[in-house]
Amino acid sequence: MMCTKRMRHLAEIYIKSDRIEEAENVLRKILHIMELAKGWKSLETLIAAERLALTLQSLGNLKEAQELLERCLDARRALLPENHIQIAANLLHLARVKMLDPNKLKKTAANQVRAELDMAKDLLSKSISVARKNLVPSVKEKGSKQTYGESMTTIRSRQSALIILLQSFDALSLLEMKKLELEDSKDRYSSEAENALRGCISAYKEFVTEKSLSDAPGVKAEYILCLKHLVDLLTDNKTSSKDRSSNAALQELKDEIKRVQVDLSKTGGRRS
Repeated sequence: MMCTKRMRHLAEIYIKSDRIEEAENVLRKILHIMELAKGWKSLETLIAAERLALTLQSLGNLKEAQELLERCLDARRALLPENHIQIAANLLHLARVKMLDPNKLKKTAANQVRAELDMAKDLLSKSISVARKNLVPSVKEKGSKQTYGESMTTIRSRQSALIILLQSFDALSLLEMKKLELEDSKDRYSSEAENALRGCISAYKEFVTEKSLSDAPGVKAEYILCLKHLVDLLTDNKTSSKDRSSNAALQELKDEIKRVQVDLSKTGGRRS
């Protein structure tokens, strides 16, 4: 276990140094060790497999990444409660891989691509549902529980749940734009994509009332990304670009981005 821990640190160093192929080799060795030592009924093995899958995704090896993530999802569903936050994260990762394959967009029949995107949309819908279920109880219990009595594990779990919720809405917006591309439309605006991003913003405002969530740099960073993507989308919406109220709404979004960026810089967050 000490050996695999050091290997994980080495893989992290390789990734930060943009030596992704070397990181892949180390992560494959870690997964092999975990498979032999603990098998696929261990969460540690699943985490190792997921790390390898995400690295393969970054290298463009999407087929193997998808196979690993699907195996992780099946194993997690057998080991964990159906609404566990790890399942939401797994669903999100798998949906992203299904959306990323450029070969499918170029070579596969449009109806088959739509079917893949529909499956990805279903995965994202489930991810959103699970993430929300991890957050809603914390809001209901806010008046009956003292926040100083919460464990760091619980706080981090809530932060992860909100980040996954925001990322899932953002990914759903990207998915709707990919559907628009399939139609060969010159229009770069999708009302479904806008609805997904507004869902992201609404979710942030709904749950960020908790201090443990509002102070999290990762949560703020994801919120900023949603805001920026909505600004880009509305800017591309030619039908409303001349509308004064639309311009005012755009400016309001830009002001909100600046405000949250200032907050993020104060908390030491680097993403924007």
